[in-house]
Amino acid sequence: MFAGHLRARLGRVLFPALALLGCGAATPVDQSSVPLVWGAPADKAQCPVSDAVWAEYSSGEDCIRYFVGGAVDGAERVIVFFRADRHRLARRPPADIPENTARQQQAIADRMARRYGHPVILVERPGTYGSSGNHLRTRYSAEFLALNATLDRLRERYKLRSFVLYGHSGGATAAAALLTMGRRDISCAVLTSGAFSLLERARYMDARAGKIPRASLAADVYDPLVHVDGIVPDSSRRIIMIGNEHDQITPFALQRKFADVVRKKGHRIDLINHAAIGPDFHNLTASVGMRTAASCAGGKA
Repeated sequence: MFAGHLRARLGRVLFPALALLGCGAATPVDQSSVPLVWGAPADKAQCPVSDAVWAEYSSGEDCIRYFVGGAVDGAERVIVFFRADRHRLARRPPADIPENTARQQQAIADRMARRYGHPVILVERPGTYGSSGNHLRTRYSAEFLALNATLDRLRERYKLRSFVLYGHSGGATAAAALLTMGRRDISCAVLTSGAFSLLERARYMDARAGKIPRASLAADVYDPLVHVDGIVPDSSRRIIMIGNEHDQITPFALQRKFADVVRKKGHRIDLINHAAIGPDFHNLTASVGMRTAASCAGGKA
């Protein structure tokens, strides 16, 4: 297990350098320190051999980057982390985006695994940190289908038994969407400050911005609340939602609405009001999401 993981880690640094040497390059380039591209079109020929999967789904295909921390091969439970939206960063040149290299993303995954004592896979959402796609089209069905296919490929590649999903904000919406896609390999889902009931939330945000509230959303927007019937019954699975009642970005009332609908369908779900950072009370304190995911991975949540 360790040897396989070590070979994969070494390949991330050595493969690009060896390829350049084979082409007669005078000075090998360490690709792990080159800024990752955002928003590139899907190109299978350019999708890295390691730290990426080619995700094929009903409406398209994408190259999704990921970074592994800890001993993931054959793990009983692996924490899969989806970040919040990065819309502002997506408009900046890659060189101006903080921690935007494979080396830096790998270091984040390594730190998370060491700190929380469980293997972690940091999955980069479409259009971010080297994944193909358009990050300005978040919460459309293609985003979640790409991530769903990514979990399938990761399970096959590393012979994984189950996933503990952890997502914050838009990442929580992504994790919730994966729950609704009929997956049977999610042992726990931790959803912090997630966006649900997306039309209601859009109208709320319109009103805050002084705009006329919109009448509808695009047809291919995927609202997990609408697809709750797709969640597979599993009495052992935990769904833990954590937010703050004063959240100005993803209203707590809409998080509660999602929790209530899921609970009425017979699933085990908890909604927790936790301290958050003002003035928008969206980002929670004390790394509560990752701590809870680690407890789930250890069978303690």
